[in-house]
Amino acid sequence: MEGKYVQEIASRLNLCLQQVNSIAQLQEDGATIPFIARYRKEATGNADEVVIADVSESIKYFSALEKRKETMLKTIGDLGKLSPELSKRIEDCFDSGVLEDIYLPFKPKRKTRATQAIDKGLLPLADLLWKQEAGDPESMAAPFTGENVKDSKEALQGARDIIAERISEHEQSRQVIRKLFGDSAVLTSKILSSKKEDEGAQKYRDYFEFSGSLADSPSHRTLAIRRGEKEGFLIMDINIGKEEALRALETIHLSGTGATSGEVKKAIEDGFTRLLKPAIESEFRVMAKNKADEEAIRVFSENLRQLLLASPLGKKRILALDPGFRTGCKLVCLDEQGNLLHNTTIFTLSVQQTAAAVSQLQQLVRQYRIEAIGIGNGTAGRETEQLVRSIDFGTPVSIFQ
Repeated sequence: MEGKYVQEIASRLNLCLQQVNSIAQLQEDGATIPFIARYRKEATGNADEVVIADVSESIKYFSALEKRKETMLKTIGDLGKLSPELSKRIEDCFDSGVLEDIYLPFKPKRKTRATQAIDKGLLPLADLLWKQEAGDPESMAAPFTGENVKDSKEALQGARDIIAERISEHEQSRQVIRKLFGDSAVLTSKILSSKKEDEGAQKYRDYFEFSGSLADSPSHRTLAIRRGEKEGFLIMDINIGKEEALRALETIHLSGTGATSGEVKKAIEDGFTRLLKPAIESEFRVMAKNKADEEAIRVFSENLRQLLLASPLGKKRILALDPGFRTGCKLVCLDEQGNLLHNTTIFTLSVQQTAAAVSQLQQLVRQYRIEAIGIGNGTAGRETEQLVRSIDFGTPVSIFQ
């Protein structure tokens, strides 16, 4: 992994460079996240599984980003359009969305209305209109009519198609529309009229005519609407105010009020409606799904955590032991409600340490009226269980692993 990416990961996750480098090297050597978290604490600065997983995901992200950059640089280079400035922008980019915006004007395209217009020789007309100088668009278009273009109307339509695609690929245009989506996108759904009485659609009744802020949409709502759309009952859409979006684009691209500017204005509306809005909407569909998935996973994990933390023995006072040799056995004492009463670490590496550990366990059992002792089954689990079972606590205590 290149140093610039290591620095970026460390900065994003608030880690030191050594931690990121160590985790990257351990994973490259084949170590798993649980193994690293449990047995390589010194190398990772005691990073837990969550931090290591975050670093791992970041490494995957930047590895894929680097491969994408290589493809982009080669493609643009083959076109003969790779300037030193453009190359540096690509090399220094750490955001995949921004990177794709930079690449979009150079990206190989399928046949579009704009490419068809270019094939008909209408690119010079589009450039002429794009300048927005004084003149009559019809007169400007006349020289471009002929075998492939029957009249000035068709020529102007083709020129507007070229301009519309140019606007949709313009980096600042995409950033502005993306910001509008982020600030004010509205999630809507409606029932397909042919499915309204369908029995399977009734579970989506709350979303037959729904409209609400995308940013404030809870995960269950987003996932339900997406599921209804996938099953063929609902139509989902993500919208922003069209007038506001057009005003923002016109601020960037309109430079006059004449007839040629009028043609550009038409192209702006077409570019937004037909190209730019659907492209950015697709991005936000993916983002909304990912956000909903993450929130659903978080809720599930929290519910699972509470379930796992519930005492398997019911309301009993418990001493829980996490065995270990070199790092010692971590233990906690819990009351009937699972509240923490005491925590400490005992060691059993020497005879003296073992004797002290036995004495401490006996004292804790008496002091906190312990009814059961739970022992983990990790490293030193068997030895720790044998030791605990050999202790006379002077009172009945259940021992389980």
